[in-house]
Amino acid sequence: MQIVAVQFDILWENRQGNLDKVKDLLSKQSIQAGSLILLPEMFSSGFSMNVDRVKENDPSEAEAFMSELATYYQSCVLGGLVLKHQNGKGLNTLSAFGPSGEKIGSYFKNYCFSYSKETDYYHSGEDILVFEWQGFHVCPTICYDLRFPELYRRGVAKGANLFPIIASWPVNRIDHWDALLKARAIENQAVVVGVNRIGNDPKLSYPGHSQIIDHHGKVLSINEGDETCISAEVSIESLLAWRDAFGALEDIKK
Repeated sequence: MQIVAVQFDILWENRQGNLDKVKDLLSKQSIQAGSLILLPEMFSSGFSMNVDRVKENDPSEAEAFMSELATYYQSCVLGGLVLKHQNGKGLNTLSAFGPSGEKIGSYFKNYCFSYSKETDYYHSGEDILVFEWQGFHVCPTICYDLRFPELYRRGVAKGANLFPIIASWPVNRIDHWDALLKARAIENQAVVVGVNRIGNDPKLSYPGHSQIIDHHGKVLSINEGDETCISAEVSIESLLAWRDAFGALEDIKK
């Protein structure tokens, strides 16, 4: 299966401009039907705490856009956006769409980033999302979630073997991003895909480092700072063979 991750400089609180950027970047790629396409955290707005300004309308323009992309490329598309919780706070959301344009599901960031006061503006989710795509069991997460290995073990317990992580991860902690992506792949014997933005917002700079890592922890594709798409082929057969041959997951203590 082909994985495509869109790394770009997100325009601050400019939904239409960001949708246009994504469309243009994908149009330059050779994308196979049946691919998995990833867009970054809050890809239509940037990592904004202004919930009322960046939240999606009903119906959501960003979700309609992802649905159209999924249909056009006959692929699965994941991306981040902002919804609003009934308590008035935002929901840092990842939505997934399949090739007929149908919504597969949504995941709400379980670990909002208290260090940046995200918890003051966004409501943390509790559930995980696991769905089947091209033989893989996909469990997406968002940015700060990456620091919590127990979240990924919850996914593994439900059969997950591919973890997409969509992010707005800043330059001053990028070494952590690189190390943790590889660790999540190795310890869970899973494919890990991290898609991060580049550029600047009013507070932080972002260096990219989007990457696709296989179940051995081998980096298949990485880009450190260009506005581009990265892609790689991954094999469910190879992954399952490794899990069968090296049964570390069977030794997890319940």
